[in-house]
Amino acid sequence: MKARRPWWAWLFFYAPPPACVTSNHWQMLGALGVAFLFNSYDIGVLNVALPQIQAGLGVPETQVGLLAGIVRLGVLPALALTMFADRVGRRRLLLVTVIGFSACTFLTAFCRGAADFIVLQFVARLFMYAQEMLAVVVITEELDAGARGWGIGMLMAFGGLGHGISAAVFATVDFLPYGWRALYFLGVLPLLLFPWMRRALGETRRFAVHQQQCGPLQAAWLDPMRELIARYPRRVVALTAALFPVAIAGGTIVQFQSKFLQAERGYSPAQVSVLFLVGGILAIGGGVLCGRASDHFGRRRVLSAAIVVNTVAAVAFYRGVGPIVPLAWVGVIFTQFGIDVLFAALGGELFATSHRSTASGVRSAVATLGIAAGLGCEGLLYVAFGSHGSAVSAMAGCALLGPVFLMLMVPETAGRELEEIAADRSGS
Repeated sequence: MKARRPWWAWLFFYAPPPACVTSNHWQMLGALGVAFLFNSYDIGVLNVALPQIQAGLGVPETQVGLLAGIVRLGVLPALALTMFADRVGRRRLLLVTVIGFSACTFLTAFCRGAADFIVLQFVARLFMYAQEMLAVVVITEELDAGARGWGIGMLMAFGGLGHGISAAVFATVDFLPYGWRALYFLGVLPLLLFPWMRRALGETRRFAVHQQQCGPLQAAWLDPMRELIARYPRRVVALTAALFPVAIAGGTIVQFQSKFLQAERGYSPAQVSVLFLVGGILAIGGGVLCGRASDHFGRRRVLSAAIVVNTVAAVAFYRGVGPIVPLAWVGVIFTQFGIDVLFAALGGELFATSHRSTASGVRSAVATLGIAAGLGCEGLLYVAFGSHGSAVSAMAGCALLGPVFLMLMVPETAGRELEEIAADRSGS
């Protein structure tokens, strides 16, 4: 029998759930979604308040992209946590990440300078990225084949709400007693919800079965990574080739939106917040709708289309004037949600249960390295072009390499059971 939707699910009325979703699935999605909401809130604060943070910490114009890029490199140690999750389970590590990113987000409010900010946000991103990777793995392993894209889209929709909340709070940044620092105080809230999350999250059934079949794992620390590459070399290379150029362009496109609007289009913080809230309401459905569409039409087709539209919309945003700017922004964010959902889905579906958490970590690491590389290049292009808008526009076309590699190298996963796509070896 189809489970009744909880009250919060009606926030996403535009994407009705598949019939196979149960009450346990709703409980799991609620807990993961709340954690991801606060995760995205922290990321959103850096995106919208970048000019204020830059001024408060005294960061030079040519180094602002580098600061954001270094912070994102927290994905590298996060990869170690995801490898550990293939040995001890998903639930334990998920709960650790909630505590970690909440504490670091809160402490960021008290940083004394740029170095403190980078360290605290680097560690916060370590836990955030690990949490996002593991949440995708849990949804992938728990939902049926016809609902995986929709489920990951729901997770990203919660992330959109987190970005929206950061935009709403940012509207008051000029009036808050501690300015941008006050935005990070809210990072403590997930700790208050931790007891509920602990009850709501259980170990995935697929990992429990895998652990029963294989017994206690005695592998060395790096064995999950070595085994992943040895068993799936073509799939790792294919996913990397498709994702990396998209990440180079996409991360830079998103990071400089608020700064571009304030510095080059004359938007005030309040106007940025209005755009991000009103436009975000329109765009937040991109992840769920793209995920649901990919369940029916295939991951590769829908993802390739989203990348092309995202590139066109990004150039229109950074080169446009007047009403073109907000309209293009909605297009960028709508398709960016879809891109994130579908790459996350592929990163989990292409690999077996014994390697899925590690593979999700590799996918996130590749994306973040691409984003960091793009942010570093943006600083060089800013010197050449003299504006962030021109620099980001010049980088946007790099993403068009992604659909080429997707269609030529990446297997289709939509509508197939995980065991059919990549079966675990008995006793492995």
